[in-house]
Amino acid sequence: MKNLYDVLGVSKSASDTEVKSAYRKLARKYHPDLNKDDKSAAEKFKEVSSAYEILGDKEKRKKYDAGEIDDQGKPTGFGAGFGGGENPFGGGSYRTYSSQNPFGDGGFDFSSIFGDDIMSAFSGATRGRSRARSNPFSSAQTKGQDISYSLDVDFLDVAKGAEKKVNINGKNVNVKIPAGFEDGQTLRLKGMGGASMSGGENGDVLITVHVLPHPYFKLDGKNLLLDLPISIKEAVLGAKITVPTLSGKVKISVPPYSSSGEKLRLKGKGINSKTGVGDEIITLKIMAPQEHNKILEQVLTEMGDVPQRNFS
Repeated sequence: MKNLYDVLGVSKSASDTEVKSAYRKLARKYHPDLNKDDKSAAEKFKEVSSAYEILGDKEKRKKYDAGEIDDQGKPTGFGAGFGGGENPFGGGSYRTYSSQNPFGDGGFDFSSIFGDDIMSAFSGATRGRSRARSNPFSSAQTKGQDISYSLDVDFLDVAKGAEKKVNINGKNVNVKIPAGFEDGQTLRLKGMGGASMSGGENGDVLITVHVLPHPYFKLDGKNLLLDLPISIKEAVLGAKITVPTLSGKVKISVPPYSSSGEKLRLKGKGINSKTGVGDEIITLKIMAPQEHNKILEQVLTEMGDVPQRNFS
């Protein structure tokens, strides 16, 4: 059994902030996009992400420290064997358990589950039907149990939209993850869960998606965010700089005398979803030289002071 604290390189007494910081550092180091020729890095990235899935959650971390769950997030005591199964996502990281829909009535509702394509709608919509509970003394038909999974998905797959093949009960189902899908949202496969014990409808399969961090991109709704480091020279004189986008690299113009924090917008370079197209928003970050530069120091010393603050 792995020690998750050792995986992240932190002590058991580490704060939540220290755990998060360690995870981000390792995620950047082993991210598959930065280590395309290193298969071991991809495995290490999955291991680090799985460790943070538990240690980054206060409740899960508490249970792990108490020995109630193992390094895979599975119960260690009585009932540990319930709700398990083979990983239907192949090499992806996942957890599985049975419940009476722990996600409530939200989630994705798929109207077709056996075809190649599955129609979906964003989670959070309120469903107008009640959840029946099993009652051995009642003759009413009750719904079968829902089965829940957790699936790690690469940032770029979520940003562009992707299709994942899932094997559930021996059937391969193509699940579409819409572009712009947010971390923690849930996909719902209607009728793919447990069978009803009283002849009612089957339960659903609920897949909670965890978006893996990207080395430099972030999402804000349909907009793609990018911090762009620039030198003092580029900020003062202006510059032509090549930046990444979802559709490839493009060259942008940094205006002369730009300030740190100023934003440039690439129209239509964000998320292309059914509800519209977002932009890529670039935030300028002026970086001072890492080494002493006597010429720069001399110029700045001779330059007259210009008031930058107006505190009252």
